[in-house]
Amino acid sequence: MDRDDVTGSLLQDAATRASAYLRELRTRPVAPAPEAVKRLAALDRALPAEPSDPSAVLAELDALVSPATMAMAGPRFFGFVIGGALPVTVAANVLATAWDQNSARRDVTPGTAALEDVALRWVVEALGLPPGTAGGFVTGATVANLTALAAARHAALARAGWDVEARGLFGAPEIAVVVGAEAHPSVMKALAMLGLGRDRVVSVPVDGQGRMRPDALPRLSGPTIVCLQAGNVNTGGFDPFAELVPRAHEAGAWVHVDGAFGLWARAAPGRAALASGLEAADSWATDAHKWLNVPYDSGLALVRDGAPLRAAMGMTAAYLPVGTERDPADYTPELSRRARGVEVWAALRALGRTGLAELIERSCRHARRFAEGLAAAGYTVLNEVALNQGLVSFGEPERTRRVIAAIQADGTCWCGGTVWQGHTAMRISVCSWATTDEDVERSLEAMRRAAGAGERGPTRGA
Repeated sequence: MDRDDVTGSLLQDAATRASAYLRELRTRPVAPAPEAVKRLAALDRALPAEPSDPSAVLAELDALVSPATMAMAGPRFFGFVIGGALPVTVAANVLATAWDQNSARRDVTPGTAALEDVALRWVVEALGLPPGTAGGFVTGATVANLTALAAARHAALARAGWDVEARGLFGAPEIAVVVGAEAHPSVMKALAMLGLGRDRVVSVPVDGQGRMRPDALPRLSGPTIVCLQAGNVNTGGFDPFAELVPRAHEAGAWVHVDGAFGLWARAAPGRAALASGLEAADSWATDAHKWLNVPYDSGLALVRDGAPLRAAMGMTAAYLPVGTERDPADYTPELSRRARGVEVWAALRALGRTGLAELIERSCRHARRFAEGLAAAGYTVLNEVALNQGLVSFGEPERTRRVIAAIQADGTCWCGGTVWQGHTAMRISVCSWATTDEDVERSLEAMRRAAGAGERGPTRGA
């Protein structure tokens, strides 16, 4: 076989194997079997001395790793706030991989640069953000927060007459950073990487749903960044943007919103009011591989004014072409980067406004049904289930942990545990396009069954 025939044969083989894997997700246990995990030890061998048949490599990959995966792409994984991948985005991902574009400069990769332009504009429109909002496609919310906060750092210090990209932070005016007491760790990690520090932030108390309390916002002065949250990772709660954003702006502060999944609520008319007022912020971070249901990795850093973003992220070199239009790499930390906008474009092109809104509303209805079903069975729902997050206590902490372990061992669905405001709880996150009413009812029955077993003592996996 010549090279093209080998490539075609391998791609067909991979597609067949991938299709079989995806079909099995509806019937297989969500967590991998312990035996499958043990077989991964076969991967740990010396580097081969000689080449191997590519088809044999693919077969080995499928045989050893496919059974050892968590069924995150399936309909009953509720452990983290992550969606599966829409079929059209899986296919678009394969095509983009075949293109193999280092989508950094428009003159070199005009096709993928054009796709990212359109995808970015569609995202801004879908989320109801200001027209002309700039942005970059990055790996996920952690890097999206890093990127947007780098723009915030630039702007805050530029107002004080300091060029942070040229002069660094040594001797720079101090930047005050204000966060909610339940800010996501990805925000704290981004602040640490930017030299703004985890421990020196001002932490504002939150209410019983994890929302920043406006009455507790300190007096703001000087260079300041205020980090707000759209979608508390435990409760789904939203900070009161309509109160907080104007107060921060009156003091000259930059307002950043971590909206990894909650930002997408603005695309659903029935949920958009939850995020009212955040459109007045200066920057936003979100994940497309959460509620838009595209493959990993696909985050978005969005900034109202593109100048601080480009100042923080832009780079030049003698060998790089310089054009007059947007170059993707000038808005992200990476120069070498895959064309992440391809799958975002495909998802929005396939769903349209109504399809995107329905996907979000459906997830929220499913979360509400979980809460109602477990409350009716006598268990305690700890949060206001206004979005896609549910927190459930089955009683004493040890009993709740036993029930979670039993649910995970059962295999019907997979939920994780958390400790939130002193309560040990099971967290239910509904974010996948593939989840149906039947999946919810089947999972509810498994949860009730596991909770009943938990009343009788330790279960398998406890």
